[in-house]
Amino acid sequence: MREKGLLIVLSGPSGVGKGTVRKEIFARPHTAFEYSISMTTRKPREGEVNGVDYFFKTREEFEGLIKQDKLLEYAEFVGNYYGTPVDYVRETLEAGKDVFLEIEVQGARQVREKFPEGLFIFLAPPSLSELQSRIVTRGTETAEVIQRRMTAAKEEIEMMDLYDYVVENDTVAAACDRIGAIVIAEHCRRERVSARYKKMLEEN
Repeated sequence: MREKGLLIVLSGPSGVGKGTVRKEIFARPHTAFEYSISMTTRKPREGEVNGVDYFFKTREEFEGLIKQDKLLEYAEFVGNYYGTPVDYVRETLEAGKDVFLEIEVQGARQVREKFPEGLFIFLAPPSLSELQSRIVTRGTETAEVIQRRMTAAKEEIEMMDLYDYVVENDTVAAACDRIGAIVIAEHCRRERVSARYKKMLEEN
């Protein structure tokens, strides 16, 4: 009896380092997650590759997918759309593989409604001042956008109760270690494995 894959949702405020943590997790040799690449209408940052970091779409293309109900979740954040293609996620979970989503907080709320059995991890900054420093260090946003991101970040941190676990991103390596430990523990949950053992007893 094949166990269904686990949907792992990593989310948190803008600038907290979600992308950096996700890249480190997938760079580790024993990572067996399938990464569900998000779609966005924002412009690529330096070094980002279409189809690797995001699927970069026009606003018109994205809104067409919304109308076709082809997104597991989507949100508009600081003037840009972000979303997750639904078919890939469902098919991969049914094949028994874990799917890793790195998404915005608004999107995580929608996924929680559709996949309440998922594993929801909130990546938190050590402090608000450290969060602002990370956003400023990017050098990609104007002072106005930075202020909007900080206002949004405070609202997002208040939504922490939507999540199962909170991981502080004090260092990338430590955050990745904590996330890995959480996933191992979730795979050992009685609710996830009991059916397999009941079937084993029935066969003997």
